[in-house]
Amino acid sequence: MFITFEGIEGSGKSTQAGLLYKVLKRNDIPSILTREPGGTRIGQQIRQILMATGNSELCGASELLLIQADRAQHVAEVLKPALKKGTLIICDRFTDATVAYQGHGRGLDLALIGRLNEYSSQGLRPDCTFLLDCPVEVGLRRALNRDKEAKRQTEGRFEQEKSEFHQRVRDGYLRLAAAESTRFVVLDGTKGKDELAQEILAFTEKLLGRHL
Repeated sequence: MFITFEGIEGSGKSTQAGLLYKVLKRNDIPSILTREPGGTRIGQQIRQILMATGNSELCGASELLLIQADRAQHVAEVLKPALKKGTLIICDRFTDATVAYQGHGRGLDLALIGRLNEYSSQGLRPDCTFLLDCPVEVGLRRALNRDKEAKRQTEGRFEQEKSEFHQRVRDGYLRLAAAESTRFVVLDGTKGKDELAQEILAFTEKLLGRHL
């Protein structure tokens, strides 16, 4: 099974992905936690380019192609082999993020992004996608506070974008969720961490057909 987590900056998706992974491991369910970009050694190098605050001149086309290169490596090296073994995958961002960020956020051609996503993912699609939705001002405030607390100064390029960009990304995610309502589970990202974790766990139990 392939589960993805999506959302704008500061939505809490990475936290929730990690919490669900811990529950699965505690219940001896073979699973992995991975992310895009950066789910492989090569992907980590690509991530550094994409996220570096000093790379403000990176154009949208370059950004898109770097993300697709990261995904192609990730699918070939991590995702496909894991699925062949029957391992459950939890992935922090996947193809929906590219549609939301580079398509709706940057305004790049959605049809082109669709073709590139299909190629780089080898047609792989999530079985379930948790979309943690929250207002832009809430997400950005969380993200900036998180980076400040972690003294993380090297991965803030997207946080530096104007709020209008992040609003387009959020709107793009909601359009995706409306178009694929059977795959997406839209959750209120302003809720507390524990409450959200319980909601996600309940949905996951339904997917797996077992109590965790």
